[in-house]
Amino acid sequence: MGNDSLKIIAHELLMSLKSNVTVDWAHRESARARLRSTVRRILRKYGYPPDLQAAAVQNVLQQAEALSATWVAGGSVQIP
Repeated sequence: MGNDSLKIIAHELLMSLKSNVTVDWAHRESARARLRSTVRRILRKYGYPPDLQAAAVQNVLQQAEALSATWVAGGSVQIP
């Protein structure tokens, strides 16, 4: 996958996760499952390699946990 494709995926992931994150999403398994499903759907949509999807989903959720404090507080996140 090229850099442009990865930028598009990253942007869509960020917008989707940011709009679906709730205050307690990191503590509720049902909310985490919904976010994992959303990430997998977006990765499939853009043809992300299936053998790498599980690791990518975990990576995205770990990054979301780190950034969620700014999302809930209404801060902005910029993608370089």
